[in-house]
Amino acid sequence: MYEIEELKNNSTNRDFFVDAVKESGLYLEWASSELQDDKDLVMQAVKQNPGALEFASDRLKGDRDIVFEAVSTVGWVMCYASDELRNDKEILLRAVKNDGQALYYASKELRDDKDVVLEAVKNKGIIVKYASLGVRSDVDVAVAALEQNSKTASYVKGCLNPVLLENEEVRKILQ
Repeated sequence: MYEIEELKNNSTNRDFFVDAVKESGLYLEWASSELQDDKDLVMQAVKQNPGALEFASDRLKGDRDIVFEAVSTVGWVMCYASDELRNDKEILLRAVKNDGQALYYASKELRDDKDVVLEAVKNKGIIVKYASLGVRSDVDVAVAALEQNSKTASYVKGCLNPVLLENEEVRKILQ
């Protein structure tokens, strides 16, 4: 285990940080801005702990490889991704499969994408509240959300889609 002072004193030493992030990717926080922009080092850090994405440079928070690696095991780290990657369907699908909460960080466009929302609610039904009204009104999405978490009923009922509320499968779940 490294001490904070030791990390600070070696902030520009790449070899030191290569070893440090093997122990904890979160040590990236104490690396210099140049090292936080070193793709190989940041990749090692996020492989060890996906939360290390928080300490990557803005440039690398927009790097598909880095972000895809991070969200592949911990979906919520999508919150650190660039705006551009928050609108990348492949990355978002990977994130919401691991943690439906990642839908919260999705672009407006992807909150209106049935595939993305369906994967998110299968993992965490209550996240349907962040889907667009149109997708929230979709029978498949509503059923998946309700089956995952019955507390989503208020969001389904509030979608103002009478056809959805008349659907037999939805009515059975809501009873």
